[in-house]
Amino acid sequence: MVTKIFFIVFVLPVIFSLIFGSAVMVDILQKPDRELNMWPMSSSEGFSPYNAPIEIIGLSKQYSTSEAIEIQVKIDDLSFNCGDLYVTIYSTRKNDVITQSGFFEQCFKNGSTILPVGDEFSKVIDTPGSYELVVEMVSKKLMNISTSETFTVK
Repeated sequence: MVTKIFFIVFVLPVIFSLIFGSAVMVDILQKPDRELNMWPMSSSEGFSPYNAPIEIIGLSKQYSTSEAIEIQVKIDDLSFNCGDLYVTIYSTRKNDVITQSGFFEQCFKNGSTILPVGDEFSKVIDTPGSYELVVEMVSKKLMNISTSETFTVK
C-alpha cells in the first residue's frame, strides 16, 4: 500500500514531466529558425551576441534645459535591416523612464543603415540631471540588439 502511494505521488509525476518536457522540446526544435540556447545573453547584462553593431549618432555629453536631444541610430548588422526601433531615456538616479519612442517597421532604404527612416527622435528635457539613453532594435525574427549612453542636462 505504501509503495503504491509513493509511486503515484512521487515517481509517476516525474515520469510524466520528463515525457511531456521531451515532447515539447522535440516539437520546438522541429520548427524552422529555432535553436536551443540555454544561456542567452540579454542586452540588459551588457552582453550582445552580435559584437555591438548598433551605435548612437549625434548624442552630446551635455545639454542645456532648452536644447533638444536629437539622435540617429546606425546599425551595421544586415540581419536587422527591418524591425522596430525603441529609444528610451531614463533618469540615472531614480531609474525612471523620462520618455520612450517607438519607430515601427523601420527598414533600410538605398543601402543606408541610419535610423529612424522618414522620422526623427527629438526631445527636450527641462529638468537638470544625469540621464541614460537606451536604443534597442528588434528584428522581424525577434532578435534584438541595444546600446546605451549617458548624458547630463544643466
